[in-house]
Amino acid sequence: MNYKLIKATFVGLLPLVATGVSAKVELPEIISDNAVLQQNSNAKLWGWAKPGATVKVSPSWDNKSYSAKSDAKSGRWELTVPTPGASFTTYSVTFDDGDGTEKIDNVLIGEVWFCSGQSNMEMPLRGYGIQPIEGAAQAVAYSGKYPGIRMANIPKRAAYTPQDKVEGKWKVSNPADAGEFSALAYFFAQSLTDILNVPIGIINCAYGGSKVEGWIPKWKLDTYPGWDMDAEEKKDDMGEWERIGVMYNAMLKPVLGYTVKGFLWNQGESNVGRHDEYPEHQKDMVEIWRDEWGLGELPFYFVELPGWDYGDPEKDDAAKFRESQHRGAEILPNSGIVCTTDLVYPYEVPDIHARKKKEIGERLAFMAAARTYGINGIPNQYPSYKSVELKGDKAVLTFNNATGGLNPNMNLPGFEVAGEDRVFYPAVATEDWNYPYTVTVSSDKVKDIKAVRYCFKNFAIGQLKDMYGLPLIPFRTDNW
Repeated sequence: MNYKLIKATFVGLLPLVATGVSAKVELPEIISDNAVLQQNSNAKLWGWAKPGATVKVSPSWDNKSYSAKSDAKSGRWELTVPTPGASFTTYSVTFDDGDGTEKIDNVLIGEVWFCSGQSNMEMPLRGYGIQPIEGAAQAVAYSGKYPGIRMANIPKRAAYTPQDKVEGKWKVSNPADAGEFSALAYFFAQSLTDILNVPIGIINCAYGGSKVEGWIPKWKLDTYPGWDMDAEEKKDDMGEWERIGVMYNAMLKPVLGYTVKGFLWNQGESNVGRHDEYPEHQKDMVEIWRDEWGLGELPFYFVELPGWDYGDPEKDDAAKFRESQHRGAEILPNSGIVCTTDLVYPYEVPDIHARKKKEIGERLAFMAAARTYGINGIPNQYPSYKSVELKGDKAVLTFNNATGGLNPNMNLPGFEVAGEDRVFYPAVATEDWNYPYTVTVSSDKVKDIKAVRYCFKNFAIGQLKDMYGLPLIPFRTDNW
């Protein structure tokens, strides 16, 4: 595929920056009819007008006027307007630069989340070819019950220089439009609406196949050994999704600053094999985004890498990557990661787009409800490995967040043990219900256990869960 042609096409689709010939104020598509603005905030609004013009912005919720002067060269202006508490009352906002007015209608005040990553975030409710979303028909059919859910889909774009504009208008949840909504983001919004009973706005800004480095600006990429944005720009034999920095420039930059409550991130498949560097690159991305939004340490919630072949389902590159994702979340304040190891079917080994998106969306909503909105009692802490005591042919494991145990009255599959030879064998696991709760593992093939692993493979379906049905996070006790 010829990248130069793609790049020219993408950039050519973008509207030209407004100049002095503009007859009236111009708005970016993200500021459109049906928008959701963040409640109880100073919501950022911007656009273009005649250079040096005074732009007046009048929201109907307070009938006041706010003004800003457009830049003397570019004509760009921006300002913030105070928003009220969330409600399902619709409002309008009028923009006037003296030469003409623009007005956006059917505006709601609620909670706004920015959702990004690669194809498992991008994947719409209608699914991909021969890759369906479980429960999609019901979700689309009943989507009209949630008119407070609004989504703006940012189209896939790529550019080597920062862009001012990108398409992406707000759509209201209804059967005619919901099929194009990000499935994961829609189920998140649906669940959060049910919990908070407020409008939920989603900016869906994802690009299938993109690396985390695609969402980081050039000045930071230039500090990474082995990552060369200038060299990649000169190559013709790369797909745009493989490029670095270009999603940041063409998709993120034009909507950067739209006032949001937090971020959801589902990405990693394209970085498998680079688990050593991923946590720091992810940390850099989060810190840059937070800094550029200028709203403090906005919450950032991640999705664990899905099970897939990744070259060989029995190997562990993907397992090491999941481990790095959890490590990355641990080094970031106000962040978290939802475990998904149980949300694949056995037949999905060759399918990287697992169909169970509703459960992921719900788990993200639970995390947001508990950690961002402070609702006590909502399950959001996953059982995880705490410690191991090696006792010859047995190993005794203890866990965090597992005071009620794991799957009572069931077998405990998924454990493996190894000795000094580092060869892993399936293990028999038994529970001890005394406090503290423990699991003892053993194998007749290993007489002196040195390491224990649980679901530590590219593709492994986690069956152990706590009493709320939240899965045990895959782990290893070794560092081999």
